[in-house]
Amino acid sequence: MVSIFTYRDERKLFAVIGAIVVAALIALVQIDAARSGRPSFFSSAATAVFGFFQTGLSAGVDATRNGVGSLLDAPHLAGENATLAERNRALEAQNARLREALSAAPDAAAIERVAAREPSGILAATIGFDPENQSRIVTLDKGALAGVRIDAGVLGATGVVGRVVVVEPFTSKVLLLTDAASKVPAVVQRGRWWGIATGTNTRVQLQYVSQDAKLRRGDLVVTGEGRSFHAGLPIGRILQVFHSEGALYQTALVEPAVAFGRLGHVLVLPLR
Repeated sequence: MVSIFTYRDERKLFAVIGAIVVAALIALVQIDAARSGRPSFFSSAATAVFGFFQTGLSAGVDATRNGVGSLLDAPHLAGENATLAERNRALEAQNARLREALSAAPDAAAIERVAAREPSGILAATIGFDPENQSRIVTLDKGALAGVRIDAGVLGATGVVGRVVVVEPFTSKVLLLTDAASKVPAVVQRGRWWGIATGTNTRVQLQYVSQDAKLRRGDLVVTGEGRSFHAGLPIGRILQVFHSEGALYQTALVEPAVAFGRLGHVLVLPLR
């Protein structure tokens, strides 16, 4: 007897039976979960799978929306960035000006105190120096139109700077106390011994002091009365005293009262 079922038909039958069995098991699990009041394994799995795909889809939509928004906002953002960059440059420039003003403030305040004692003086700022260092000369930002005159004495915050040797309408030049061509009447304050303060290009040498003078290191040297300066203005302090056997006079090396390397503001005195 020949069977009416082929091998292929048997496979289909087994597949149908298997599907029915699986469906029955799922139904039983669902019924049991419903009776116990908790979600079944299959419900949890389906929810997790659906949530995963929903999250991915939402992220893709958000990314697309954000990308399109960024493209549309690009010109506006570029304009804002340019504005912010310009503001940043302006703030940096303002900070640089404020730092410079803060740095110069102590020197300016100190020369203002000197000006209070010399109300007829002319406040000025140094704007140049001899770059080749051939002479100890600085340029001031005040000249004849401001009342500056040749041979006028010039003071810094701590003492004598020098005297005016060139005057132009808007600027003037000052021969510093340390220049070899500078000569200023001087007095050793302790003992009132007279001499002449002459520049050595780095310091000052006090010359023609009587051999009777008992000079000491640290003695203050001040100006004597003259055309450019009145008496008593600080020139500097004695560093070293030199004695020569048989000489009529003694000399001394003087450290200037003014730091010429950082000279910023000065006061030009009227001629006496």
